[in-house]
Amino acid sequence: MQDDYLQVDIKGLMPTPGGAGVFLQAGEKAITIFIDPMVARALRLGLNGEETPRPLTHDLMLSAFAGLGVDVDKVAVTHFEDETFFARLFLRQENELGESHIEIDARPSDCLVLASHCAAPIFVARKVWEEAEDMTWALDEMDPE
Repeated sequence: MQDDYLQVDIKGLMPTPGGAGVFLQAGEKAITIFIDPMVARALRLGLNGEETPRPLTHDLMLSAFAGLGVDVDKVAVTHFEDETFFARLFLRQENELGESHIEIDARPSDCLVLASHCAAPIFVARKVWEEAEDMTWALDEMDPE
């Protein structure tokens, strides 16, 4: 995976009328993925290390994973088609039978929330990275949170 993918960091969230733009950055370039308001809230909570009084959907998923001995290994934005980003969630389970890996199709927004809650690395396919518009200018203009 390493050669075809670039590791990125979440550098900020910018509120939009329909949710938020998530800035992913590597080096001098940043790209934006737009997410809905509820997922934006969950992502902000994960980035800030905050907890809610009751578990949200992503918290429930991570609790189920923990109960099954499953870890989020990494997440990856894999391709871009018709102005939509696609992603994969990579899970790892270790038990007395050995280690197993599973790869699941998922929305990039859900992958980013899960990664933010458990500090899993985030990757973007190099082809997607090269084709995506550089949004560094918007990140530079964003007010610090």
